[in-house]
Amino acid sequence: MNWRWLRPWPWLDTRAAFVAATPRGGALLDLGSSDGETLRHMAELRPDLRFHAVDKAGLPERYPAGCAFVRADLERDPLPWPDATFDAITCMHLVEHLQRLDRLLNEVARLLKPGGRVYFETPHPKTLHLPSARTFAPAVNFTLNFHDDPTHVRVVTVAELTRELEQRGLVILGAGISRNWLFALSHWLLRWGPPTRQRLTACVHWLGWSAWVAAQRPSHVAPAARAVPPQRPHAASPP
Repeated sequence: MNWRWLRPWPWLDTRAAFVAATPRGGALLDLGSSDGETLRHMAELRPDLRFHAVDKAGLPERYPAGCAFVRADLERDPLPWPDATFDAITCMHLVEHLQRLDRLLNEVARLLKPGGRVYFETPHPKTLHLPSARTFAPAVNFTLNFHDDPTHVRVVTVAELTRELEQRGLVILGAGISRNWLFALSHWLLRWGPPTRQRLTACVHWLGWSAWVAAQRPSHVAPAARAVPPQRPHAASPP
């Protein structure tokens, strides 16, 4: 789906609603950009933004034109930008792949401008109890149950993210279930069809597969964020 069509109605997609609220001409950093699909959608919605991306591997050749890419391990590496650089930061489906979040969250808090916002998205705990996509769509590479993706380390709850962000001086703006309502409603048209990727995508949006939380650096606080000392890694969720 081209997000250009969401410009008049960004509220139809949780991610688009967050991106749409970024100041005109602002700087947006996407953490864990992977193949760049979501970045390309963001550029369709807001071509005026200055995009930056970080990934341990990444495919920067697929990122929007002009996107500044940095290759980094977000569990270990500091990021090269100065304090208070970004108006918005997105981090979608990354935290569940990490053993520890302290480096990542410290960098997020440091890099946000006063008034800047961050959006996290991660599998909802309910995904632990969903059936595996492999049971009825073995030919489709798709993650329905949390453990369908062998690189998932553990479920990271909204409560945990909220606590960690507040410890770093950020104010929680909201949390909930991430959906694209056009995809969710198409579930009722596709649910009886063959087990295609399109059908599974509609299904996860209807079910509310992803949880989100957004936070903001208060505009009256000095931009240098306090770091939280590293914590011991969490144990992985049982299979």
